[in-house]
This record gives sequence, structure tokens and C-alpha cells, in this order.
Amino acid sequence: MTTIDEIRENFELLEDWDDRYRYVIELGRTLEPMPEAEHSSTNKVQGCASQVWLSKSIARNGKGDVLLKYLGDSDAHIVRGLIAILLTLYSGHTPQQILDTDAAAVFDEFGFREHLTQQRSNGLRAMVERIRSDARETLAAVGT
Repeated sequence: MTTIDEIRENFELLEDWDDRYRYVIELGRTLEPMPEAEHSSTNKVQGCASQVWLSKSIARNGKGDVLLKYLGDSDAHIVRGLIAILLTLYSGHTPQQILDTDAAAVFDEFGFREHLTQQRSNGLRAMVERIRSDARETLAAVGT
């Protein structure tokens, strides 16, 4: 599994945005396959120009902490790559860690604010808000 620091380092090596886009698409190819049954209206993220699905499962680590794990998919290659970066940031973390992580700052650091269309930026915000909302709900339900 790629870490956010590895993605950050690779982004720093790629100065040309065509190369960065190719890298993001490559990251999308590393996403764990999402079962067809998970491509449901419940998992569909509203507010995205492309079709996007995020499915959540809850697990516990060795210390008994609740972790949110995600599968994600999209019908757009670049969006699959954005999902891969988001899941690197959020999947497998506690609800509190998710709420403490500012995905927008990370995506801004990578330069996406200037290089994503308004529709893609809105979709990215919708995905982040879905995950943060899941974290708030899980925190309220189980604590930790």
C-alpha cells in the first residue's frame, strides 16, 4: 500500500502536469476492485460529475480502536486516481484521525486547486465530505 508521503515524493519528482496526471491515473489502477454489488445508490457520491462510489466498512485494530475502511470506484480514470489518494489519506484510520486530516490542504499542496476543473473540485469536496460525515456518525455511535 502506497503512503501519502510516497505519493508526495513522487509528485515532487514530476514537474510536468501531464506526467502528474498520468501518475494519478496510475494510482487509480491500484485501487482494490469494488464488487459490483457495492456500486449501489447508497454508495454513490452525489455532487460528482462522473459516477463515484465509496463503500464503508468498520473494523477494529489490535487495540480495539474502530477503523473506517473504504473501497472506491469511478467511471473516470482521473477520478479513480483522486479516490486512490483520498483512500490513502483516510481508509483504515480512526474516525478522529479522519476528522483531524485536512484532505483539501493535501490536494492544494499537490497543486490540484489550479489543475482540476470546477466540476472535479466539487466532486472531490463531495467525496471528502462523505468520508468526514461517516467519521462524525461513527464517532457519535461508538466513540474513540
